[in-house]
Amino acid sequence: MRFISEPTTPTASTPRPGLDDGRHHHRTGTHPSLLTSRRKPRRWPLVFRFIKGAVHGAIIVPVIWHAIFTAFVVWLDKYVFESVGLPSTIIPSLSIVVGLMLVFRNQTSYNRFWDGRNGIQTINTCIRNLVRTILTNSYTTARPLTADEKQDVERTVKFLMALPYAVKNHLRAEWGAAWALGSAGHEIGEDGASVFNPVYASLLPVGLQGHEDDGLALPFQLTFFVDSFIKRGVERGWFHAPGASQMQAQLNTLTDAFGKMETIKLTPIPVAHLIHQKQVLALFGCVLPFAMVDELGWWAVPIVTLVIFTLYGIEGIGSQLEDPFGYDRNDIKMDAICQDANVELDVILEEWRKTTAAAEMAVKAETTPNGGSSEEQQQQEQHAENGGSVVVAAAAATPQVKYNPGDMFLRIRPSPRADN
Repeated sequence: MRFISEPTTPTASTPRPGLDDGRHHHRTGTHPSLLTSRRKPRRWPLVFRFIKGAVHGAIIVPVIWHAIFTAFVVWLDKYVFESVGLPSTIIPSLSIVVGLMLVFRNQTSYNRFWDGRNGIQTINTCIRNLVRTILTNSYTTARPLTADEKQDVERTVKFLMALPYAVKNHLRAEWGAAWALGSAGHEIGEDGASVFNPVYASLLPVGLQGHEDDGLALPFQLTFFVDSFIKRGVERGWFHAPGASQMQAQLNTLTDAFGKMETIKLTPIPVAHLIHQKQVLALFGCVLPFAMVDELGWWAVPIVTLVIFTLYGIEGIGSQLEDPFGYDRNDIKMDAICQDANVELDVILEEWRKTTAAAEMAVKAETTPNGGSSEEQQQQEQHAENGGSVVVAAAAATPQVKYNPGDMFLRIRPSPRADN
């Protein structure tokens, strides 16, 4: 048995006198993937857990019925017939068949669970790459960004922030998660709860029209906005052709991962396999008492119950892992993953706002007449005295300040570069 304690949370670094001057790095009192990695301390060892995270509730009915049937067989053997037992040699051959079927089912279900988790991580990785490229390259040195350009950048980043929520809601059939008004606002998910998410809705622009009723998946619809932004960035001179191709490759990888997750959701285990597996388990549980009654007597009841509990437990685990995107405790933590990704990208977007604002203020300070050099002021005075005869000379002497946001996450911002 294992005991896992709560992971430690890093504390904020304490500034020391004389050292908090920008030469040292700093961190805040939290850690990435806070919700995804959060674990409650276990009050009891796993061997004593029967409710949360366990499959006992799903298998208790067949286990009880097999126990009752075994007791009935033992009663017949003891009080009605001379013997109803079968040779115990039939157990090994039947056990091999049942074991192979359960191994196939359990391994297939876990592969679906693992592939689903990898698909979510692939989507988050592509979003990280796209956000990093967009926020570090969406500008030119000729001038600061206009208000419309900054709004365009932020809107695209929010589209990317909304994608994990859109994927989660699509896989869970939560069709009304982004709309608070109309019939969609009253829709419920598979767990019976309201699906409207105000955080997710705030990431989508006003006036966005979803076409889920027409059969168009919202995650795929959002990728069109990102692709259009890449095209606009190329036209504005923000991205070169190779960089734009890499961004579109990331977008294609994201779409491919979403398609694989759709495949897991929409392609269940073939029903013929499920039917045969249930029937084989039931028949094996019914034959087992006859093979044990002669040697074990009434002890056959707990032994058969233990065997059936083990076999049906393995089958129940496979059933839960078959669809890893649901609400069960053993499913992937979709909500926590989406919230962690949103927190991470929101921090980056806020830092980009600060960096952009600082760079704009620096450029404005360098180009403002009141903030100019004494040489510039003398040229302006000479221009006024000579009636504008030195306009060309003054303009030539004025340095051309380049817009340079510099690196994000630095407390000391670099000064704008000027070319003479």
